[in-house]
Amino acid sequence: MSDSLIFYTNPMSRGRIIRWMLEEVGAPYETVLLDYAASMKAPDYLAINPMGKVPAIKHGDTIVTECAAICAYLADAFPEAGLAPAPGSKDRGAYYRWLFYAAGPVEAAVNDKVLGLEIPEERKMMVGYGSYDLMVDVLDQAVGASDYLAGGKFSAADLYVGAHIGWGTQFGTLPKRPNFDAYLARIMSRPAAIRAREIDDALMPAQA
Repeated sequence: MSDSLIFYTNPMSRGRIIRWMLEEVGAPYETVLLDYAASMKAPDYLAINPMGKVPAIKHGDTIVTECAAICAYLADAFPEAGLAPAPGSKDRGAYYRWLFYAAGPVEAAVNDKVLGLEIPEERKMMVGYGSYDLMVDVLDQAVGASDYLAGGKFSAADLYVGAHIGWGTQFGTLPKRPNFDAYLARIMSRPAAIRAREIDDALMPAQA
């Protein structure tokens, strides 16, 4: 596709996930840096994302927000990058499963834990993740079962799940486990992952 690709981000945000995805895709893109205090809430950007948060992309006339959605969109928009299994395949099912497991149960359970929200035993059926410990165990089993989550090949699901595990284990919102460490060692050493980190680290504000 020849449509222009614009990436709205801040280096201290989930935009780091999408930077990695864009580097994996390999298509040229323009970066628009936004700050939390002003430009992220300005009318021009609110027309892109009324939530006033990043990341977001604009691909031609198509606007996509939410990290999992952006990853899935980019994988399909640039199939030559090989970041998604074929539609309708068994591997495509696993790809969707774990991509949205991270976007749903993982993020919800981690956020509740960080906020100190304890789910009473009798209410666990009401939350999509059941319990934090169950969520972690399922995630551990998933990344420990094979090298990659969907068909033995790196995909956007690995990128998104891996970003959550990397962030969580770094900041203590997920426990360190051998399967997590081995999984991160496989995916975080990818050239696109290294490039993305270097780009965003260079854009971080200077520390006084």
